[in-house]
Amino acid sequence: MKRILLTDDTHEVLQQRLREAGFDVDIDCSLDYDGLVSVVDGYDAIVVRSKVVIDRAFIDHCHRLRCIARVGAGMETIDVDYAEQRGIRCLNSPEGNRQAVGEHAVGLLLSLMDNIARADAEVRRGMWQREANRGVELCGRTVGIIGFGNMGSSFARCLSGFGCRILAYDKYKRCYAPDHVEEVSLCALQREADIVSFHVPLTDETRHMADSSFFSSFANPIYLLNTSRGAVVSTLDLVDAMQRGKVLGAALDVIEYENMSKDGLDLAALPADFDYLLHSPHTVLSPHVAGWTVESKYKLAAVLADKIINVLK
Repeated sequence: MKRILLTDDTHEVLQQRLREAGFDVDIDCSLDYDGLVSVVDGYDAIVVRSKVVIDRAFIDHCHRLRCIARVGAGMETIDVDYAEQRGIRCLNSPEGNRQAVGEHAVGLLLSLMDNIARADAEVRRGMWQREANRGVELCGRTVGIIGFGNMGSSFARCLSGFGCRILAYDKYKRCYAPDHVEEVSLCALQREADIVSFHVPLTDETRHMADSSFFSSFANPIYLLNTSRGAVVSTLDLVDAMQRGKVLGAALDVIEYENMSKDGLDLAALPADFDYLLHSPHTVLSPHVAGWTVESKYKLAAVLADKIINVLK
């Protein structure tokens, strides 16, 4: 009987479907890197999140393993190329939370442009500042989407009823845009966009993609959204762009200084540039929950179960 190890909390449908398919499933959410290395040779597949980095040294210990599965979309904590060279399939389940990310991105954008989060906090303090919280409308604006995979296309679909122009740039795709989206170059996006939203994986190529040069290349001041990975945006350069008026506001579900291995932020240990974002009236922040809904927890697990079964069968 093939054995599968689940190393992080996920919806029970994952283990149910795997057991129904005839697999022996173990669950141990306490394993760190060394602990997982010590047991991995007893399994045909492991299911992970981002708490343990699956690097070359780890993969060299995997003589039986056929599959590494990630509950979610991001694969930056797994050396996918090396694993695939060793005959280990690497799976993820972005189909499971793409709707959640699309909806959350729209929510962040509306909150930013209409000053919803700021106004809510003020009202709770007894302040009633109507003119100071006058918003701007999304209708008629040009939204630029960078990365048009599961998440970027979902955001575009969620935006389709707002009467805005939608541009998409994806370096690795051609002829992908649906009728309500214009496929453009990065230069064209920077020339036309009023709003920019990142939906790219974190790689060596995308790390600090949004730097000083990036922000300076826009013809118009922009609103910035990031629901991908924090390190895609250079916080230092974002703050500089906000202070120079190149960025009118930023809505961030992820931050550069996020520790993917644990929850919580040590504010005292964060640099001054992030402190600026914390206290700016032109930012909206959420704790990496764009893809976390009741529905997505189920769908992420269900999609991944089907993929694992297909590989191991």
